[in-house]
Amino acid sequence: MRGLCRTLLPAAGLWVVCALAPAAPDLLLADFEGQDYGDWRAEGEAFGPGPAHGTLPNQMAVSGFLGQALVNTFFNGDGTTGTLTSPAFKIERPYLNFLVGGGKYPGETCIDLLIDDQVVRTATGPNDKPGGSERLGWWTWDVAEFVGKSAVICIVDRRTGGWGHINVDKIVQSDECWQEVEKSMELALKKQHLNFPVKTGGPMRKMSVRIGEDIVREFDIELALDEPDFWVFMDVSAFKGLKATITTKLSEKEASVLQRITNEERITGAEDLYRERLRPQFHFSSRRGWNNDPNGLVYYAGEYHLFYQHNPYGWNWGNMHWGHAVSPDLVHWTELADALYPDQHGTCFSGSAVVDEHNTAGFRTGDERVLVCIYTGAGDPFTQCIAYSNDRGRSWTQWEGNPVLQHIIGGNRDPKVIWYKPERKWVMALFLDGNDYALFSSPDLKQWARISDVNLPGTSECPEFFEIALDGKPDDTRWVFYGGNGQYLIGRFDGKAFTQESGPHRLNFGNCFYASQTFNGVPDGRRVLVGWGTMEMPGMPFNQMMDFPVELTLRSTAEGPRLFVLPIREIEALHGRKHTWSGLALREGDNPLAGITGDLFHIRAQFDVGQAVQFGFYVRGLPVVYSPMHKTLSCWTASAPLEPQDGKVKLEVLVDRTSIEVYANDGLLYMPVGVIPSEQIRSLELFTRGGDTKVESLEVYELRSAWR
Repeated sequence: MRGLCRTLLPAAGLWVVCALAPAAPDLLLADFEGQDYGDWRAEGEAFGPGPAHGTLPNQMAVSGFLGQALVNTFFNGDGTTGTLTSPAFKIERPYLNFLVGGGKYPGETCIDLLIDDQVVRTATGPNDKPGGSERLGWWTWDVAEFVGKSAVICIVDRRTGGWGHINVDKIVQSDECWQEVEKSMELALKKQHLNFPVKTGGPMRKMSVRIGEDIVREFDIELALDEPDFWVFMDVSAFKGLKATITTKLSEKEASVLQRITNEERITGAEDLYRERLRPQFHFSSRRGWNNDPNGLVYYAGEYHLFYQHNPYGWNWGNMHWGHAVSPDLVHWTELADALYPDQHGTCFSGSAVVDEHNTAGFRTGDERVLVCIYTGAGDPFTQCIAYSNDRGRSWTQWEGNPVLQHIIGGNRDPKVIWYKPERKWVMALFLDGNDYALFSSPDLKQWARISDVNLPGTSECPEFFEIALDGKPDDTRWVFYGGNGQYLIGRFDGKAFTQESGPHRLNFGNCFYASQTFNGVPDGRRVLVGWGTMEMPGMPFNQMMDFPVELTLRSTAEGPRLFVLPIREIEALHGRKHTWSGLALREGDNPLAGITGDLFHIRAQFDVGQAVQFGFYVRGLPVVYSPMHKTLSCWTASAPLEPQDGKVKLEVLVDRTSIEVYANDGLLYMPVGVIPSEQIRSLELFTRGGDTKVESLEVYELRSAWR
């Protein structure tokens, strides 16, 4: 762009206006978008057969590169070494800009500029300690003194072990410096929310918010430099009336983006909140950002508390906070401010919550009983921490004495804590490593002793541990222990050791279920479970959801005791128009559901299994099908064996905008399926093929939204 300069001639007292020369166009040296390295020379193994398409196996997520590929020397891990050297080129601009990440080991994990075989400039990634980030950031060399000379660039990986690799992308000669430097802005906090523009897939930046000298929030964000994909927010009501300093690293040409961060009462861009195209209408999802594991499920004083793994500042996983919502009925949720924030012990990974009825931890200061969250501080290393609330969960204090349980092994995490009444003590189930878990006990939630170990083949992380009546008999109970994927063991617990009697057994047969947890303290004694509904929401300002809450019961079967799963009865609060049939003789080509349209349904049906090849439903064009010949039930891409009971098959189906959840034979089979139906198909179809099918009973309820 051509500019203007003004020069004062003192003797004449005149200003002379002159035109600046236009900035020369940038010169791209390499963007590493090809299948191989072209005329760059690779030596050793670290650079692989060509540029990497993002993250390599067993590597943390790589971000901040441009296009589809980059140089990434994590090929086959940190044990490989090598160099990648450019052909000679002429330095024609005063700045060399490039993206770099990875290890911070000068001379070992670095990018070098060589002139006459001498290193005249060098740079490394930012990481030399465990943890860290695989994000690439802009770096600039001032090479004005070398303009006109011939040079080569050499990317070096001579290091093995942790962070023994380097990531490089987009090397450009330019008249402008692109290096990121610390930029700040100040805002007087007069309103509830700070709003930030986000561009999913954009460069990741670390941002901090200071009040005075204290950093009160620190997080990674893909800050939008142009039109944002959506806006995220930070609740700053606790700091109203104070001045905040917002800081991040930006290049000079990017610095103006800070002015787009605003302090508003409303959430920017939330005019259609809970009415977005893919917003689940009776499954919980966060207002903005990512959610995964349900955490801290607990009932207290008329409210069900749902905490959850939350990235408030982006569509993807990261920045693990504990989001928080409450409900009077497990159906209608009100989202509160995030409860737990990353601190010196790391980000806040999964855990549980309890009501400390007897004030064993000594945190109580008023009339309310204390709520205590027990969670993993995902620092280096992982430890177990607690936080507490004296105001029904509206504000939280992360205990100054954390951690309450030091690191044991590997990625030990996800504490599930319960009150063991016979011995008036707390019991914690904790994931250790591989398929290994352990049980701990404590008198006060602060001091923990290991009491026994549990091995659970075929699963890891996110333990759950609870007592449940067999066939509804309170004097005949078993204990259930399960992990992240729901594989469960059934056995007994004497206060010290869990003794397995059967298992592992499979809890779910869907594609949209992980890291489930059950509520502590449900007043009517039900065992209510919520799972993470692993379902992407493309194009939305939020991502993922919770599965609909279900009630677990333990019942006797011919194979032994098994968990049965059915949707909680509170779904009936959303029932709208009802359609019923009984004793229906269904013939091929019939569709008694013709004319029923919508996107939210609750269906109950009982079929006599006859000679038909298949029968079932098409739900908004998606099949829920039973095959009598193969004795299998399928929904979309999920399938599971299902034996008829006394010649009959019972199906119950919940349909939301991004899921179909199927329960068969009174809950013996549970199949939560994540799928996005076509917007153009809103119909229902009941069908039979290859023979008639008798439908003993059929109920179809059109459902209302839980958000309205």
